[in-house]
Amino acid sequence: MPPSEIRYAKSGGVHVAYQVLGNGPVNLIVTPGSVSHLDYWWQGPGVQEFFERLGRNARVAVFDKRGTGRSDRNVQVPTFEERMDDIRAVMDAAGFSDAVVVGMSEGVPMSILFAASHPSRTRGLVLYGGEAKGTWSPDYPWESTKEQWEAYFARAPEFWGTKEWEEKLVSNLAPSRIGDARFTEWLGTMGRMGSSPGTSIALAKSEMNMDVRAILPAIHVPTLVVHVIGDRACDIGEGRYIASRIPGAKMVELPGVDHMFYASERLVEAVAAEVEAFVADLRQNASADRVLTTVLFTDIVGSTKKAVEMGDAKWQGLLSAHERAVREAVAAFSGRVVKSTGDGFLTTFDGPTRGIRCACEIVRSAREIGIDVRVGVHTGECAVSPTDLSGIAVHIASRIMDEAPGGGVMVSETVRDLVYGSGISFKDTGEHLLKGIDDARRLYLVESAAS
Repeated sequence: MPPSEIRYAKSGGVHVAYQVLGNGPVNLIVTPGSVSHLDYWWQGPGVQEFFERLGRNARVAVFDKRGTGRSDRNVQVPTFEERMDDIRAVMDAAGFSDAVVVGMSEGVPMSILFAASHPSRTRGLVLYGGEAKGTWSPDYPWESTKEQWEAYFARAPEFWGTKEWEEKLVSNLAPSRIGDARFTEWLGTMGRMGSSPGTSIALAKSEMNMDVRAILPAIHVPTLVVHVIGDRACDIGEGRYIASRIPGAKMVELPGVDHMFYASERLVEAVAAEVEAFVADLRQNASADRVLTTVLFTDIVGSTKKAVEMGDAKWQGLLSAHERAVREAVAAFSGRVVKSTGDGFLTTFDGPTRGIRCACEIVRSAREIGIDVRVGVHTGECAVSPTDLSGIAVHIASRIMDEAPGGGVMVSETVRDLVYGSGISFKDTGEHLLKGIDDARRLYLVESAAS
């Protein structure tokens, strides 16, 4: 099965390179690790064998993430919403109404978010060799510390792309191939062709700041987590952590040391066999009414006093102008107005970056007509119906709004963690006890939402 022709899916203003292989009855979309190159990686050992195996029983789409490989390169480090948009764009271009989403290594976090946000399009989820957080913390002890990351960033501009760098890649990603000159040359060349020093460092900084732990319980599609026990690049503890927090997830631990399983003929066979068995056992997801969503509550500050001062007729005119502005802003940022709450609105978005920017636009437009609005934003699992939204995430967003000052946009820590790379800046306001919520929550006030 030779690699198919490279095609391009349009995602916003970015062209995402993808290929489709196989012709089976199930669709798979594979999100690669940090760097790939659709022209060159097929020359590596194990790559074509793996995809040929999957393609016997499925249509398989694989793509270069924006900024890497054959996709558009002169782009900023993408936000999580943009990464999810890219998966969706490739699925649309390939004609996939739904698919098993397969996340590899650095592609695991974006696959987690896609599955939680778009369960109706995710028939199943396979996570190989991935992490849920990029930096060490006492409750996540497997990653590099911030100081170790900073030491790498200081050295990377001169170190990246050298022979020493190639050997370090092999040592971390495929230690069974240490001393294999041909493999080392292939891996180094693919790294240089697939990225650049600046892009590689920027992607690493994005990985360092990534934290999707809060999203794991919101996944309600069949999930398989596969991890190599002796993986040097991503500790087995990370795979166990992910599997333990996704409801009903199956964990498979494979003997070996190679994070890049293509390096081992035995691992290629084992990973492919696990994916095949998982796909064969899939049943149609019945929980698509529960999704990860960004919830936004707005409220007019001092509305009763303002209404008394203005009189009913003028106040109703002001409310009508505000409603028009809110609905226009929500539509512009691809959100949905769920309902009016009297002096405010409940709206939803498929990602927090769009939600925050919409919130700032709502605050700005309200100020122009002479009113102050406060906004609360939270991302979490909700039960969705055509006319309403329910779940603890809705309650939390409402209580966060109560903590926001007039003319302010207050967000949860989960939201702050998910918008790295968006250019949005925040002020830490400390921990808050929210009414009806057991644990204190750290909240952040949006200082700037410039793109």
